[in-house]
Amino acid sequence: MAQVKIGIIGGSGLYKMEALTDVEEVQIKTPFGDPSDALIVGTLEGARVAFLARHGRNHHLIPSELPFRANIYAMKSLGVEYLISASAVGSLKEEAKPLDMVVPDQFIDRTKNRVSTFFGNGIVAHIGFGDPVCGALAGVLGDAIASLNLPDVTLHRQGTYVCMEGPAFSTKAESNLYRSWGGTVIGMTNLPEAKLAREAEIAYATLALVTDYDCWHPEHDSVTVEMIIGNLHKNASNAQSVIKETVKRLSQSPPASKAHKALKHAIFTPLDQAPAATKEQLSLILQKYL
Repeated sequence: MAQVKIGIIGGSGLYKMEALTDVEEVQIKTPFGDPSDALIVGTLEGARVAFLARHGRNHHLIPSELPFRANIYAMKSLGVEYLISASAVGSLKEEAKPLDMVVPDQFIDRTKNRVSTFFGNGIVAHIGFGDPVCGALAGVLGDAIASLNLPDVTLHRQGTYVCMEGPAFSTKAESNLYRSWGGTVIGMTNLPEAKLAREAEIAYATLALVTDYDCWHPEHDSVTVEMIIGNLHKNASNAQSVIKETVKRLSQSPPASKAHKALKHAIFTPLDQAPAATKEQLSLILQKYL
């Protein structure tokens, strides 16, 4: 299979675009188990793109069950260099209204018991994570959104994504705490993806799609399931347009990314003294440093 440089993680609706051609399902086995589902590889805007349904195509995995390492490793194994994560989020700020799009530049970790590193078992690496998304990729994504002039959508080019454990939503006290910390949106999945993508030297950016205000909002109790589902459908349609435009821009002019050299000064263990089994397990990620 030809190298696939652009990856998308999101809902299964994203790979059902009419514009996607030459579609094939790819089953990938990784040293970290199976990904959430088969990867869907197709041609979009002249570029080969890999799609993965984060929770499985039948949405059967809760956030705590997601095989994050397998998902990122599978993308890496296809040759992915740019990874866009499309995610439904709640808003922690009045100005980030339902149907808006946020391209976060920061994360706060409120998860528990999630493995968010490929390393350990005899090899230590500490990646730089002060800027947890790729600014170059986020810029392309933001420009793509801006160019579309989507109705009822305001673009927020910066913001802080609070990543909580779930699957229950926040209490009002927690929601107000996150607001006091400067949180913009809240979700349950993107931070482990961002950490692992950085270790895998993949440029990563989040397309955060606001479905509703989190429970802090005084009108939150008037939000109905029907309203949220309606927003999810509108967001999915808008996300397809954004992905298509972003892929077009990435394929025409792929940006340089610091993420592509993230491990250069991050590996602390002399690899010639590291356990052979661990080097074998991580060979895809370490190959340029072995």
